[in-house]
Amino acid sequence: MAVTEKLTSLQVMQDASVIPVIVLNDVAHAVPMAKALVAGGIRMLEITLRTSVALDCMRAIAAEVPEAVVGAGTIRSAADAKAALAAGARFGVSPGYTSTVGKACQDIGLPLLPGVATGSEIMQAQEDGYTELKFFPAMQAGGPNLLKAWAGPFADIKFCPTGGVSLENAPTLLALPNVVVVGGSWLTPADVMARGDWATITRLASEAAALPR
Repeated sequence: MAVTEKLTSLQVMQDASVIPVIVLNDVAHAVPMAKALVAGGIRMLEITLRTSVALDCMRAIAAEVPEAVVGAGTIRSAADAKAALAAGARFGVSPGYTSTVGKACQDIGLPLLPGVATGSEIMQAQEDGYTELKFFPAMQAGGPNLLKAWAGPFADIKFCPTGGVSLENAPTLLALPNVVVVGGSWLTPADVMARGDWATITRLASEAAALPR
């Protein structure tokens, strides 16, 4: 996949078994962390907009780690989407869904994985043209059982469960026919990042990339 190639949400989901959900507090960690994840086979990186340095981290990764595909998490407004795109994000992820956010991302050409937790939210997102969705918070909201229930009325929807997902429970989720990928924060633990233990990040990424789908 060329670095400049326009992505679809489905392509983002299909690239690997896991999309890491990343919270960065130090711009200096961004590039070595991204390189460590890529070395382990994980390229789609969701950098959450939860810290003041998130956009700077996206810019650094986009500029210095061309093998990585920068994504922006915690998109909650049109302004968030525009700022993420300007910082080099090639896809977005939202914790919930509103038509305002969905249409804003469509207007600027930013592929979005909208967050849903109910049937009504799924229907609203689909009405706006979205069929690849983030299920959040997955384990807290019903986990595999809810996904199995949704497979009937929403057979055409593909999900990325995020929230409470771990290396241990990811295989159960990935085995479901309506799950393409999972999202998880276990690939970039705060303590491992703080001490710059990039070898451990690569090992965790390798374990995640090896999960069967």
